[in-house]
Amino acid sequence: MNSRPRLVLNTNIILEEIFNAALKAVDPYKSVSLHIEKIKLAFRNGIFKRLIIVGFGKASSLMAKAIEDGLSDLISEGIVITKYGHALPHDANPPIPPLVKGGWGLFETFEAGHPVPDENGLKATAEIVRLLKDADENTLVVCLISGGGSALLVSPYEGITLIEKQAITNLLLKSGADINELNTVRKHISRVKGGRLAEIAYPAKVISLILSDVIGDRLDVIASGPTSPDKTTYNDALRVLEKYRLMDKSPKGIIEVLKRGKEGLIPETPKEGNKIFEHVENIIIGSNRIVLNAAKQTAEELGFQAEIISSELTGEARDIGKWIAEKAKEIKGSSSKGQEVNDSRCLISGGETTVTVKGNGLGGRNMELALAFAMGIEGVEGITLLSAGTDGTDGPTDAAGAIVDGETVKKAKTIGLNPEEYLNNNDSYNFFKGIDGLFITGPTGTNVMDIQIMVIE
Repeated sequence: MNSRPRLVLNTNIILEEIFNAALKAVDPYKSVSLHIEKIKLAFRNGIFKRLIIVGFGKASSLMAKAIEDGLSDLISEGIVITKYGHALPHDANPPIPPLVKGGWGLFETFEAGHPVPDENGLKATAEIVRLLKDADENTLVVCLISGGGSALLVSPYEGITLIEKQAITNLLLKSGADINELNTVRKHISRVKGGRLAEIAYPAKVISLILSDVIGDRLDVIASGPTSPDKTTYNDALRVLEKYRLMDKSPKGIIEVLKRGKEGLIPETPKEGNKIFEHVENIIIGSNRIVLNAAKQTAEELGFQAEIISSELTGEARDIGKWIAEKAKEIKGSSSKGQEVNDSRCLISGGETTVTVKGNGLGGRNMELALAFAMGIEGVEGITLLSAGTDGTDGPTDAAGAIVDGETVKKAKTIGLNPEEYLNNNDSYNFFKGIDGLFITGPTGTNVMDIQIMVIE
């Protein structure tokens, strides 16, 4: 194993270097490029007459660019939806009310709201539906799917308004529901999720290239599974609302649709064995596990004894932060007692935690995790943690996450900031902003959940 001295770098720079190297392993452009020849072969062997590209998610702009560069001579038409600020510079034209819309080459690119859907997402999705309705057995459709697709690909079921869908999304996001539960509800109040996009495209051949942002890479959960069989039911969706005591708070239109679905008055989402999936191929091209492995390899190249402690972090962010802090102190304590432990370790984890919002502050799950971690290692020297979203955004903020160490809480208290008060108010963003602890990257162009990188000297 090659390694190089770390003495010339401070710990924060090391963490950023590991983070950036990990992201390169799931670069959307490169990940899609690896499948260009497969698509060419499928097009020619199937004797198709049209190649249609549709994309939705935070990484869809880069994914679409790779498709255009590799298949420009075959593409008939393409439409991409991504989050505001996530379009490539050359396809982010000035807003054209009422739809944020740009274009380059053979694609139209739309920017829309995330994590709460908006009017732009609604109109852009209508364009994708229009395109797919024209597809037939002589058409090959390539779907480019990445994290964020659930919010960006939005088409409420008949009887549900966009305002109602925005309301239920906000309720679920603040309740502490995990991505599986959130998407169970989303799939059953949508015309395009839970396999229904594949239903619209039928009888065309569909190849979906997917960047996974869910634990276990479940096809029916990523972007709410628009081109895969759905394992959940209307009854499951109602159970989610009951679990989080949202039945009385949820919009009436949504409750009515879910109850009608449970009673069989509305068709279920397409299930395994449905003929519409006979010509659908779903391919995972990037995941959180790839990021974690790349981070581990980079840490080892930098001379650390590296270990992935978990690739499936779930649960309340603050609880996970406390757990990681205890693990760090345990390892630090073992080293200080003279046990045979490498004095330079890098612990890596990934997944997607949740935040039950009870306060009125500003933050995200990575910053809340980092704040709880900082409180857990207060005064302990030689431990530093970076917790960040691989998409470059954490919650409704401009930060990807935060970097903390044993001095973070002390630094905050010297300027009058009470960490516990900020944590209880879910105001981790303003806490870290006050001590210059935010980790800001801007949109990264990819999205494969979160990563925590911890250095123990």
